[in-house]
Amino acid sequence: MKILVTGATGKVGSRLTKRLAQRGDHVRALVRDPARATSLHDDRIELAVGDLLEVESLAAAVRGVDAVVHCAAFFRGATPEQAHEVNDLGTQHLAGAARAASVKRFIFTSTGLVYGPKGGGVVREDDPCAPMEGYPASKLAAERFLLAMEGIDVRVLRLPFVYGDGDRHIEEVSPMMRGFPPAKRMSIAHHVDVAQAVARLLDAPSPAHRIYNVVDDEAPDLATLFASVGAPPPDGSNAERARAFDALLDGRRIREDLGFKPRFPRLADAIAAGA
Repeated sequence: MKILVTGATGKVGSRLTKRLAQRGDHVRALVRDPARATSLHDDRIELAVGDLLEVESLAAAVRGVDAVVHCAAFFRGATPEQAHEVNDLGTQHLAGAARAASVKRFIFTSTGLVYGPKGGGVVREDDPCAPMEGYPASKLAAERFLLAMEGIDVRVLRLPFVYGDGDRHIEEVSPMMRGFPPAKRMSIAHHVDVAQAVARLLDAPSPAHRIYNVVDDEAPDLATLFASVGAPPPDGSNAERARAFDALLDGRRIREDLGFKPRFPRLADAIAAGA
């Protein structure tokens, strides 16, 4: 399969690009700056220079590919306006170019934050969404645009907190989450399992226009998550800020539809494997 991956120099996209190439796909990586893509050198990976906000740069990127896996996003540090421009309008530009080029399948990596505050409850894909902040609001808007498109097979993958595989994500967010309650649980998934989920969405002939949560079997509390990188537990001083992150993802649909089973079902399994 020939696949265009956007966000190929990011945390999820870089690891996904390599894994798709390793399984035998030919991957075209959309990058804004080729100098940042030195880690992607592989005979099955080609670079395409382009930008989601420069519509004319996207036609060549999508030409001749079977599928698009859209991982690019503006997350931390984005104003609501910037998030909307990149994550919503940029997605519309890319999807329009893909449909015009007769690309068969479009996979969009979204976020579990689209559900908004749920009081620590478990959420399924058809549950109502009420995101609190600009980033997940922009992702939800992009989801809705894509799922309303005709002429292209769209599949949405809502990600939890992604970790492992040399990613310093836990260390990077611990200062931001310092005020969260230590007993607060968080849905997580290992990079290996995100890649597995994407591969299953690429390979399955149906169903189209479908949303999937991907998540581990176990949602650790923040004290446990922080301890995995030697960080002290959060102090609970800003529980209100934590409300935006309190939905726990239900992962049954992707398992029932596509046979997904996490390689690392628990944080402890990844730690034991040195992964």
